[in-house]
Amino acid sequence: DVSPVVAGLIGATVLVVSVSVTVFVWTCCHQQAEKKHKTPPYKFIHMLKGISIYPETLSNKKKINRIRRDKNGTAREGGRGNLLVDAAESGLVGPDKALDGPPHVDQLPIKVDYGDELSPDQSLTPGGSKTSSPSSPGDDVMLGDLTFSVDYNFPKKALVVTIQEAHGLPVMDEHTQSSDPYIKMTILPDKRHRVKTRVLRKTLEPVFDETFTFYGIPYSQLQDLVLHFLVLSFDRFSRDDVIGEVMVPLAGVDPSTGKVQLTREILKRNIQKCISRGELQVSLSYQPVAQRMTVVVLKARHLPKMDITGLSDPYVKVNVYYGRKRIAKKKTHVKKCTLNPIFNESFIYDIPVDLLPDISIEFLVIDFDRTTKNEVVGRLILGAHSGSAAGAEHWRQVCDSPRKSVAKWHSLSEY
Repeated sequence: DVSPVVAGLIGATVLVVSVSVTVFVWTCCHQQAEKKHKTPPYKFIHMLKGISIYPETLSNKKKINRIRRDKNGTAREGGRGNLLVDAAESGLVGPDKALDGPPHVDQLPIKVDYGDELSPDQSLTPGGSKTSSPSSPGDDVMLGDLTFSVDYNFPKKALVVTIQEAHGLPVMDEHTQSSDPYIKMTILPDKRHRVKTRVLRKTLEPVFDETFTFYGIPYSQLQDLVLHFLVLSFDRFSRDDVIGEVMVPLAGVDPSTGKVQLTREILKRNIQKCISRGELQVSLSYQPVAQRMTVVVLKARHLPKMDITGLSDPYVKVNVYYGRKRIAKKKTHVKKCTLNPIFNESFIYDIPVDLLPDISIEFLVIDFDRTTKNEVVGRLILGAHSGSAAGAEHWRQVCDSPRKSVAKWHSLSEY
């Protein structure tokens, strides 16, 4: 026989467990139903060769069929650069699958073997470039032409831009004597819409045939907008090569009577820092006895908008160079949906005193993107190869004031 007290406790326990399980199951079902019926807040629709697609992966559980289209539009199975066709949505999962995985905090110690990485001074000067880039040669270099069209949908108040093809692109890969071109497009001056095409492998005559529809743009505002096309060549092992750019003011384009077909020459990129890349605050301190450099990434402010939501997901990558060789690399955590992130993360490097004159520390502020390649927002270099007077002065104060933490704000430059 069981006493009434024990029976009551057992009954209460069973009741609590039953209620908890019921609430948990109901919550899970409710969340699944919300996800199923939730409309993604996309601000534009992407068309690829007549197929309507979204700029991001809608679901990892949907059935995917893989096809590949060649220049003539013929579909064939398999191959690199596949178009991912979503059978459930009749569209693609994304124009550019993720080329970089999510960043993780890399706690590599400083190494004595200095590797083969390019140094900041190599990337800043034409002589240090790994390939001949159109950013360094003279103005007589032909960079090709870009063909695109502009249309306007009055019922939906949408600007429709179709990136069709490019001709006569220069060779960016000396090994294959070809390029892997793709195009980034931005609507200036607000830069609220940033899109990119897929990468086409080993071609100097790419046919993109991709259409981007931007909603919520009144026709009366078209005269104030400028289309900016940046033509790049993808490089898996380093930063992508910039081929050139095309700037198209819509003040001279009238799509009210129908689609306007345009062909523009690709020009050498204008490196003027007319648009602010934001600011980064860092603190450095050197301990001469322990021969240790402490680097603290504090915070950033006024970063440019990198996502269609009008925000960014920034993190900072810290590279340490000895001369022309990268000897250490570390990353902060990603700060979600902010243009003014606070990091407060420190990194310690063992650096002998006699090596300080040849040390450079590079800070790359990067926007993390789960569906496309991470994009560098801006760069700061302190040390031997500092590109600004403020950066050189900050490094001098750190070396002249041992055991003292020196924190300063720095404007980010374009990468």
